[in-house]
Amino acid sequence: MNEITNQYGTIKIDTQVIAQVTYRAAMESYGIVGLAHKSKGIVELLKGENATKGVRVEETGEKTIAIELYVILQYGINITTVAENIIDRVKYTIETMTGLKLSRIDINVQGIRTK
Repeated sequence: MNEITNQYGTIKIDTQVIAQVTYRAAMESYGIVGLAHKSKGIVELLKGENATKGVRVEETGEKTIAIELYVILQYGINITTVAENIIDRVKYTIETMTGLKLSRIDINVQGIRTK
């Protein structure tokens, strides 16, 4: 759990909340079909409440986190460009909404699909 302390008290942000914000920010990016979860060699497209299983949040220091995303991208798009757009959008959204700094964002492309 991430804590931010100011003169009025302490704000605690659960990692599940950060995962939800990350999911919503990533899904706004062009070219992403959804987040993925790999189980026993099978990649599953996640939807709804399970979608945050495709996000891993790790505390790396005081007010600093690292995020790892497992994504499925749209067929026919430039993978590098989409990954960079996801990174930029997630970084901006997390840092603006939570006040936490991102030390690292890793994008793991698990598959390519047509929408």
